[in-house]
Amino acid sequence: MTRFQEISIKGFRRLADVQLEMRPLCVLIGANGIGKTSLLDVFSLLASSAQGSLNAALSELGGLSALITYDRVEEIALGISMETEKDTQTHRYSLRIKPQGPSYIIEQEALHQVHGPIAFDSIDSHGGDVRYLDHGQVVRPTWDHNPLETSLAQVPKVFLWPEDFRRRLASSTLYHTLDVEARSPVRLPQLMRPAGLPGNNGEDLIPCLYYLREADRDRFEAIEDSLHAAFPSFARLDFPPVAAGALALVWRDKRFSKPLYANQLSEGMLRFIWLVTLLQSPQLPAVTLIDEPEVSLHPDLLSLLADLFREASHYTQLVIATHSDRLVRFLKPSEVVALDSTHDGMAKLTWADKLDLDEWLAEYSLDEVWRRGRMGARA
Repeated sequence: MTRFQEISIKGFRRLADVQLEMRPLCVLIGANGIGKTSLLDVFSLLASSAQGSLNAALSELGGLSALITYDRVEEIALGISMETEKDTQTHRYSLRIKPQGPSYIIEQEALHQVHGPIAFDSIDSHGGDVRYLDHGQVVRPTWDHNPLETSLAQVPKVFLWPEDFRRRLASSTLYHTLDVEARSPVRLPQLMRPAGLPGNNGEDLIPCLYYLREADRDRFEAIEDSLHAAFPSFARLDFPPVAAGALALVWRDKRFSKPLYANQLSEGMLRFIWLVTLLQSPQLPAVTLIDEPEVSLHPDLLSLLADLFREASHYTQLVIATHSDRLVRFLKPSEVVALDSTHDGMAKLTWADKLDLDEWLAEYSLDEVWRRGRMGARA
């Protein structure tokens, strides 16, 4: 499977100068405000840059000036690399953004394919001087180039490898805690439409589950098996029609003669159904980002959730931010990144298997090692 290898960040909030090796499963732990959500935001920002929506993403985050590390730098510099199916080739992308009055300028942008000692430049631009490779020739735009969006999102899709890189980066998706309020999409009937994912707010949960039941039975049965393991009284999911083209979500329970509709389910039950469906979805993006998946879940469900993360990481790179000691108990040091604060208040990232924990793990579980302060990542 083609995967991203490393991400580098300079000047983004408390991520003043960090690099992170990317693995199939990356669970971020640390105190509040240390940079876990910032790391998720950086991935989301890179995805937006590849989609052609960098300007909107920066505005949603409060503008570039609000994101730059205070008193340290005057720009944000991001970099990410992706391996190819051929071990000798790597794609490397870099982006530097600098404030310019109330707006910003893309100071530098580059996309290279590295093959041994040789590097092929697909994009190489500095400020307004944009150059890209087109049918073997380095050219400048003869079309209307939007200076507030990246060249990665705008240059013609001539070569397979830069487009594959762009598409994978653009697919990366951030999932926050699912909204389960009374009138939230996940509690209401939903229109039938093609859906390979349950949606950021569960707006496509029902069509996604219905599609899996009808067209991908193995995945649907895997979802129901997880629900059986989590809730022993669970019988099955049904999807009765309630209006023209709309279906409801029904939970059949062995203890009751009548079904439970989505609006009757607990917050934890709904969030678990959504998480399991997401992790079993056939259209998972290249990188799936999940913020605090443990919210509302009973601690006994976290062992099962850790197994689901591990299984899904064969198909997507998972980056997860959590505060849950109990979830960490069921993880391996090679799956956990500890975020600590340096003496000057900036973030430092360390994979837990790079720490000297063997003697502690011989006596304590990983969460106990964390609680005892041996991994850092505490307030």
